[in-house]
Amino acid sequence: MAATKRKRRGGLAVQAKKLKRDAKDGKLPAKANDVSEEAAEEEKDRIPGPVCKGKWKNKERILIFSSRGINFRTRHLMQDLRMLMPHSKADTKMDRKDKLFVINEVCEMKNCNKCIYFEAKKKQDLYMWLSNSPHGPSAKFLVQNIHTLAELKMTGNCLKGSRPLLSFDPAFDELPHYALLKELLIQIFSTPRYHPKSQPFVDHVFTFTILDNRIWFRNCQIIEEDAALVEIGPRFVLNLIKIFQGSFGGPTLYENPHYQSPNMHRRVIRSITAAKYREKQQVKDVQKLRKKEPKTILPHDPTADVFVTPAEEKPVEIQWVKPEPKVDLKARKKRIYKRQRKMKQKMSSGNAK
Repeated sequence: MAATKRKRRGGLAVQAKKLKRDAKDGKLPAKANDVSEEAAEEEKDRIPGPVCKGKWKNKERILIFSSRGINFRTRHLMQDLRMLMPHSKADTKMDRKDKLFVINEVCEMKNCNKCIYFEAKKKQDLYMWLSNSPHGPSAKFLVQNIHTLAELKMTGNCLKGSRPLLSFDPAFDELPHYALLKELLIQIFSTPRYHPKSQPFVDHVFTFTILDNRIWFRNCQIIEEDAALVEIGPRFVLNLIKIFQGSFGGPTLYENPHYQSPNMHRRVIRSITAAKYREKQQVKDVQKLRKKEPKTILPHDPTADVFVTPAEEKPVEIQWVKPEPKVDLKARKKRIYKRQRKMKQKMSSGNAK
C-alpha cells in the first residue's frame, strides 16, 4: 500500500511540473488565461489603502516626568501630554535634592533621546525643561495659564495615538533663538512615522504662536468637512528663561531680557498694595491734624449783606387763655378696661356667696 501511494504522489508531482513548464513556455490553458485576466482587472479596480506599510526609522523617544511637589493641575497636564504623544515614556518623580545632570542618566536607562521635565518650586511655580539628551541643547521655560483636558471640556476630539500636524508662527524664522526652539519643538512633539503605538491618521494640529514674548500652545481638531478647527486642549503658555548649550546646563546661548521671575512679580504686587495702604494712612493723618488745628475766624465782610432783604416783622400775640389738655386715648381705654374688670370681679364674688 505504501508503494502505491508513493507512485501516485510521484505521478501528481510530475503533472504539476509539466504544468509549470508549460506556463514558462507561454502555453497556458484557457482557464489559466481567464484567471490571470480577472486578477488583473480586480487589481485595476482595487482602491489602494490609506497608508502603505513602511518601516519605523525615526527612533525618537520622549521621557516625560516631573519633580516632587507638583500640584494636581501639573500632574493632569503631564498625563495629557503622555496621552497625546504615543512615543513618550514615563518615570517616577525625581527628588528635589538631586541635580539635573542625573536626568541624562535616566534618559539613557530609559533609552530616550529627548526629555520634558517639569520642575516645581514653592508649590506654586512650575518650570519646564526641553532637552536633547545627552549632548544638548536645552531650554528652560516658566509655564503659565495651564488648562488641562478635563478642565476645559472643549467640544473637539481626536483619535488616541494619531499623528499631529505642527503649525508655527512666522516669527519663529525671524530670530535665531526662536529658530533653535522651533527645531527642538519639532523633534519633541512630532510623532514618528510608522511608530508601533501611533495611528496612521492626521486629525489634529499643535499650534505654537509667539505673542507678548511668550510661546502659546494650543491643540485643535481638524474637521474633515470644511477643515475648520475646534480646540481640544490642553493649553498653556511658555515664557522663555534661558537656552543652554548642553543638556540641563552648560554655557548660556540666550537669556530672555523680558523675563521677570515669579518672586519679583509677587514682590511688585505687594509693593503696589503697600503703597495704596500707606497713601490711605497718610490721608487719615492729614485729616486728624486739620481737626486739631484752631479754626481761623474771618473778619466780617461789609459787602456780604448788600443783597440781604429784611423779612417782615410779625406782630407778637399774647395768649391769655390756657390751652385745652390733649386727651390720651390709650390711657382712657386702659382706665375703662380696669373699671369693667373690677365690676366683673365684684359680680362674680357676689354670686359665689
